[in-house]
Amino acid sequence: MADLHDLTLLAQAVAVRSGDISPVELVEHYLARIDRLDETVGAFVTVTADRALAAAKAAELETVAGDNPPLHGVPIAVKDLNLTAGVPTRFGTASIPPVDLGVDDAVVVKLAAAGLISLGKTNTPEFGLPCYTEPEVAPPARTPWDLTRSAGGSSGGAAAAVASGLLPAAQGSDGGGSIRIPSSVCGLVGLKPSRGRVSNAPFGMEISGLPTNGPIARTTRDAAALLDAMAGPAPGDWTWAPSPPYPSFLAACDDEPQRLRIGRYATPVIADAAVDPVCLAAWEAASALLADLGHEVVDHTPTFTEALVPAFEAVWAGEAARLPITDEIAARARPLTQWLRDRGTAQSGIEFGNALGTLRLAARAEIEATAGFDAVLTPTLAQPPAPVGGLRNDADPTADFEAQKRFTPFTSPYNMSGQPAISLPLHWSEQGLPIGVQLIGRPHDEATLLRIGAQLEAAQPWRDRHPDLW
Repeated sequence: MADLHDLTLLAQAVAVRSGDISPVELVEHYLARIDRLDETVGAFVTVTADRALAAAKAAELETVAGDNPPLHGVPIAVKDLNLTAGVPTRFGTASIPPVDLGVDDAVVVKLAAAGLISLGKTNTPEFGLPCYTEPEVAPPARTPWDLTRSAGGSSGGAAAAVASGLLPAAQGSDGGGSIRIPSSVCGLVGLKPSRGRVSNAPFGMEISGLPTNGPIARTTRDAAALLDAMAGPAPGDWTWAPSPPYPSFLAACDDEPQRLRIGRYATPVIADAAVDPVCLAAWEAASALLADLGHEVVDHTPTFTEALVPAFEAVWAGEAARLPITDEIAARARPLTQWLRDRGTAQSGIEFGNALGTLRLAARAEIEATAGFDAVLTPTLAQPPAPVGGLRNDADPTADFEAQKRFTPFTSPYNMSGQPAISLPLHWSEQGLPIGVQLIGRPHDEATLLRIGAQLEAAQPWRDRHPDLW
């Protein structure tokens, strides 16, 4: 008989509805695994065991009554950048005390409304700025496929938890690749939704339009179900995505695509970086599989170029400068945080606005150039999972930032453009390391990405591939 954590998110929801398992059983099972494995993988910053068990007992009573939301009684967790009333948020930093404003972020409200039970807050780097998760407030997040290597970032704790069987799926957020990067190095499905698909309320001001919340899961269908739970605007959002042409994103997964036109490229656009042969092999194998499934796969030369890097860096630094921290707090922060904040505060409002305008114009050009494609395929990353500490350089933040760009030169363009993008775990190296590939969709067309993901997963299943500690 399978262990409870072998079941997918959707299978657990079905088992709860049928009465085969109870929310209390699920929560207790995952809390026991967290107690046993979390110190090894660094997935959680805060575990809310008592709160989760109380919610599970309440959900168990509600199960008897019936008419419950679709993911009723299934565990999840919230990234430690998202506010949760009654649970302190640390923002991955030791520079300030934990924060509890008594407010839930809109995505936290949505997850609870879908019936999910949070087990706590997942690990993230300081203010979510780097693509590795090595904060002062928790152990580094590690990919369970090789515990000497990083789980990526900034949703590294969320991905480590799902890949280690500490959660069936998790919420993450992505401002430059922070869902797709850890999903790639942890062997998971990670979807960055379109701009406006998931609300950043109540405090997300959407000035840059780079960050959004999204799902990290073991299967495409689980990711679709979690996106259904998260999606929808909140009052005051400055942009929102239209509803998909399906009853739900999960329903879209049942509509197998026939012949699509897929563009592809593997030339880095955010750094002068060499792409590791194993990442190219994953991309080539995905191209071949798509062609075998009947799709037309053609080369595409992106309009995004390295000339955009200064504009992106200006906007990213501007976001760091907007962090609600004083100079005194910033002086206690990590060197990378200080360096980014200093760069942001040194530029004028006009410079920031011009940089943002440059990115918006570039996004328009690329969206027009790819209008004839149903999706575009790239490697997710340029390198295999990095060793813990392998990208971080506190002595030289400039070198740190450059190393991050070389590691992940394919993800941030689609935060600039606001297009949906998904990382799929289609490949493993000879050393047993997961290597993801990225598909980018037309604006607001997560449905096509999920349809392709479900088709690829059916052709080359990955759900039952687990690390040794599973």
